[in-house]
Amino acid sequence: MKRKRLSTAELNAAARDYEGPYKPYDLVKELCIAVVVVGALALLLTIFFSSPDEPPSTIAQWAHQLPADFVTTAVSELDGTSDTAQYGPPYNNGPSAQFAWILHPQAWLGVSHPINTAGDYVIGPLETIPDDPALHSAIAEYESAPEKTQKGWTEAYATPLEEYATAEEERKPLPKTVSVNAATGMVSVQAGGTGPIPTLMSAELGLAKSGGLDGSLLTSNQFFQTDYTKPLLFMADGGLLEKRAEEQHLLGEQWGMMNETGSYPGQVWLWLYTLWYQVEPFKASASGDLLVMLMMGLLSAAFICVPFIPGVRSLPRKIPIYKLIWREHYRAISPRSRA
Repeated sequence: MKRKRLSTAELNAAARDYEGPYKPYDLVKELCIAVVVVGALALLLTIFFSSPDEPPSTIAQWAHQLPADFVTTAVSELDGTSDTAQYGPPYNNGPSAQFAWILHPQAWLGVSHPINTAGDYVIGPLETIPDDPALHSAIAEYESAPEKTQKGWTEAYATPLEEYATAEEERKPLPKTVSVNAATGMVSVQAGGTGPIPTLMSAELGLAKSGGLDGSLLTSNQFFQTDYTKPLLFMADGGLLEKRAEEQHLLGEQWGMMNETGSYPGQVWLWLYTLWYQVEPFKASASGDLLVMLMMGLLSAAFICVPFIPGVRSLPRKIPIYKLIWREHYRAISPRSRA
């Protein structure tokens, strides 16, 4: 005789009126043991392995280690071609705001943390340098020039620097139009039609080397200077952070979101986020971050709705893993054990 299959409602009702055997379980004892064991393990790992203590990156460090890259980035900030200048909200109205279909969250939220790369990273800090008539004259000349003339100056100055960076990356002979003084670390660009740009960039590099640019970008009305947005975005536009991330295996193509600095394990639970950055269309999309968050939101919503999805919610009953976990209980109530 075939046994009648109980409905979900009948199974739930039967579970509420359980008449089977009970087994004592000391939850407080279990909790104390777990806390002691985990605490001792954490203490031992801390003593023997410590934790990564990497010194922070600074603009001064960047200017000393990669002066040509620093100057190249500063020029891109000045003429508005850097990633930050093109980023869009919440920093500016640049054209690179991420979107997906009809979703434009960056545009909807607007500019909440305004950054003018030319003024905040170059002109503003340089204006704070006292007793330098040549520099202030160069600033006045640049600001009074038409936008087309400014573009011509910055492009003429940036082109040799880009050629220098390409040759350095490909390990080819470096062009003679750019030279870096081994003693002072100052960068010299031999090109015509650059106007006041060489004076501005020399002063910018000198200010950065002294640490003055770090301080200038952290100035705010708050007592504690805790907003590092400007210096971090400035460094992210250059090569310092990327170079350091590559050395620590933290780049996106290295599954960097799952790693920790040094040889320490990172946040393994982030593998699902990192996975999408390795496949199309997320990998090549300019709106990859937004697409990944939408995908994770969809998966999270599906996971939350599992108890309400017909068929899926019945899988635990159809795949009786629970009988393996509670095998002692089912062995005790089986007809064979009663016989």
